[in-house]
Amino acid sequence: MANARAQAVAELVRRLGHGFKDARLLDRALTHSSVGEGVAPQTSSAPRDNERLEFLGDRVLGLLVAERLHNDFPEADEGQLSSRLHALVDKHACGRVGAALGIGEAVRLSPGETKSGGRRKEGVIADAVEAVLAAVYLDGGIDAARNVFEIAWAEELAKPPERSLTNPKSALQEWSQGQGRPLPTYEIANRTGSDHAPTFTVAVTVEGLEPLTAQGRSRQDAEKAAAMAMLKREGVI
Repeated sequence: MANARAQAVAELVRRLGHGFKDARLLDRALTHSSVGEGVAPQTSSAPRDNERLEFLGDRVLGLLVAERLHNDFPEADEGQLSSRLHALVDKHACGRVGAALGIGEAVRLSPGETKSGGRRKEGVIADAVEAVLAAVYLDGGIDAARNVFEIAWAEELAKPPERSLTNPKSALQEWSQGQGRPLPTYEIANRTGSDHAPTFTVAVTVEGLEPLTAQGRSRQDAEKAAAMAMLKREGVI
């Protein structure tokens, strides 16, 4: 199993196109927090997981996406840019990027997390993608991170923008009222992740319709994603 993971890490490095000067950064980026379960943080044997790198990588990714969109769409307004940015940095996009890179097989997990299918969990993969991007940034600077971003996000960037809305919650509210239904309601169904990088799962309910859930990095983002998903499912957009 160790050899299989080592091969997966080597293949990941090849796909990233970045040779690490400090391999410890990549190792840390690929270490899930479950590895340290049961180990006191003050002991020297406690592994350093990827949560801090994930925090940094989220910001690096946001900058790189904003820069790319600013250059590619000079006529777009702020709302259009924000909508496109959200689609490129959300957990689903990061999960797809990580799956294409094969990050799931390269991540270091606890035995329990491995048994529960951690290598296929979108959240685990997406978090590791951001952590790896941060590791590249720390190892080689913003130009190195930009090069990896251009490679890893090429498929996502090539997709035509989905029909979107600046304020999907308002759009869902207007549609719901237009149908003679009460206002939509939102409820947090789950919250996972660390305090500095949580993932919220929110359920949106419109009377007479099947409830729907969506995820986001904040409650507000999750509510917007749920509203957007509801509008798409019902054929409004």
